[in-house]
This record gives sequence, structure tokens and C-alpha cells, in this order.
Amino acid sequence: MSKYVFGVDIGGTTVKIGLFSIEGELLDKWEITTRTDEGGAYILSDIAASIKAKLTEKSIDDSDVTGIGMGVPGPVKEDGTVIKCVNLGWGVFNAAEEMNRLTGFSVKVGNDANMAALGEMWQGGGKGHKNVVCITLGTGVGGGIIINGKMLAGTNGAGGEIGHITIDPDETDMCNCGKKGCLEQYASATGIVRMANKLLSDSDKPSKLRQIEYITAKDIFDAAKTGDELSNELVEELGKKLGLALSSVSCVVDPEVFVIGGGVSKAGTIITDTTRKYFRQYAFHACRDTEFELAKLGNDAGMYGGACSVLEA
Repeated sequence: MSKYVFGVDIGGTTVKIGLFSIEGELLDKWEITTRTDEGGAYILSDIAASIKAKLTEKSIDDSDVTGIGMGVPGPVKEDGTVIKCVNLGWGVFNAAEEMNRLTGFSVKVGNDANMAALGEMWQGGGKGHKNVVCITLGTGVGGGIIINGKMLAGTNGAGGEIGHITIDPDETDMCNCGKKGCLEQYASATGIVRMANKLLSDSDKPSKLRQIEYITAKDIFDAAKTGDELSNELVEELGKKLGLALSSVSCVVDPEVFVIGGGVSKAGTIITDTTRKYFRQYAFHACRDTEFELAKLGNDAGMYGGACSVLEA
């Protein structure tokens, strides 16, 4: 009976690696540099070498390892085929097969946001549930959908790309994806700052934000919590857009809980409370009581999800 599993979260700068017990306890975690030169040719071999070194250091036999689960920043098919990861320099190839060849272990590969969602379901904000939608509000807006404990990857690996649901077809500014009016343009850290700068130039309302040269999302939430009227308007607008998007998601997958994470979620319950209010206004009546929770695993969520993906396989 195997005792251990590895969870790996591959980012554009660093790779986070965690050694877990099969019960879900994080026993050790460390990082290595993501070598993106030469089309990311060394990334998987670096990870394999690091895992082998850890097994030696801990005197763990290969037979005691269930496998390795990896999250990557891009679309991934169910069989572990990566469909281009721009940040890593990767084209189209089967990362699961390659990692299995390098280590001899069973390997699962998934999109990093889906892996984070799986991690939050397993040991985080969605613990105790099997149908979870996780929304990551960071520089962009990511998402992960878990149905009956399994990641929903979709045909093209784009299942859970909640940030690119069109919320405002009349938007004139362009999203990074090339479309206009995506949720990401309003609910991400950069999105709420974009809205703030627009509102400040279009309105004469007094606001604490006018005293800040380079506004951040944190500045906006901090000011809103002190009663700053303009900042509260921005938080309401974010909650409205996010609540509207999630009401559409709930009609399709009907989750038990929405888990909100990412840097913006550090603002706390002001996010979940505002989003829930608008969600209840827009949602189909059968879905209206869906729970909202803040994510709990922070930057470790992807590692937890990687480990879980192997155990659930």
C-alpha cells in the first residue's frame, strides 16, 4: 500500500512541489526555478530530478509513491496533452506520458486553475463538497469546475475559463484574450483598477483614491471598508458583474459552493457578501442558495489539487 503522493504546480517563474501523505497532509514543500529557455525543454526533467532527490533525502522507496499530479498554466486535455503553454514555451505534447517516462510514476496533468479548484475541494474552502466551482481573482480571472469530485476539462481543455464569459457586449476596451467585455476586465485586480481610473476621470466625487498615485485593488477595498463612497461603488460593480457571471455558471453546473480565491480575495468577506447579494438577484430560483466561501489554501492550492488528482484517478 503506497503512502505518499506528489503535487506539482508549474508557474512561469517557479515550480512548487509538495510531498503529501495519501490522507492529505502536506509533509514537505519546496520550489525550483522554472527554466523556460529552449522552449521549456528542461522543466519536466528538473522536476523529475528534484522529486528523485527528495525521495533519496527522505529514504522513501519508489513503491511507496502513488504518483505525481501536475498543474500547468494552459489548456490540458484529459489524457495529459498540453495545448500550448505560452508562459512555459511549450507547444502541444503529452506531458503526462513524458513525466511518466522520466520517473516511472503514474502521472496526472491538468490546468493549474482546475487543479487549484480540486485542492480547495479536497482540503480547502470546498471541503466536504463534491460539486465545486472555484474562481481565482488575480491579475486575471481563472476558474476551475469540479463535478462529482472530478475536474471538468472540456473538449479543448477550456472548461472553467470563467474569466472570459462575456458580461458587457458594449465594452470598448479589449481584454487580453482579444475579445471585449470579458468578466476578467471587471473582476480581476487589474480590472477593478481599470474601472477605478475610469470612474475617477469621469466623476467629480471626492474619494481617498484621488490621493494615491498608482491605485491597487487593495487600496480600493481598504477605502471601501472605511465608507469611501466611490470605492464602494467599485466593489458593488465588481460584485454585480461576478454575481451575474456565476448565476449563468450555476444554471449549467449547479454547484454546492462557489469558492473565491486569488489575490483579490484577501479583501475578505466584502467580496463574498457583495457577490452573493447579486448572485441571489440573478440566479435561477433552484440555485439561489448556493454557498459562497473564501479559498483557504492560498498559493498551495495547486499542489494540493495535483496530489488529489492522482488519488482520485
